[in-house]
Amino acid sequence: MTYVVTENCIRCKYMDCVEVCPVDCFYAGDNFLVINPDECIDCGVCEPECPAEAIVPDSDDRAAVWAETNTKFSALWPNITRKGTPPADADEWRDKPGKAELLSDAPHKG
Repeated sequence: MTYVVTENCIRCKYMDCVEVCPVDCFYAGDNFLVINPDECIDCGVCEPECPAEAIVPDSDDRAAVWAETNTKFSALWPNITRKGTPPADADEWRDKPGKAELLSDAPHKG
């Protein structure tokens, strides 16, 4: 089992989860984070740290559609090991449904 970042992270990208990950398995896009499933050790420490509640175990029904996205972008985006600054409007986007079409495939800059 592994953990999966879901739609709730889009445009929020708080990055609290990155700080607690013992194996540095997070990768950053312009407006989204992903977990590399091959690196995740299923410890679960990231899940309660996410203010947007965007991280779920892959056994959760919400993970199914996002598992492939995490796998795909973790191979393309840069690894992130420290919490950065979330977008200025992150709180405005938190808990908004229907953000999937806003997912940028661009890698994190900075």
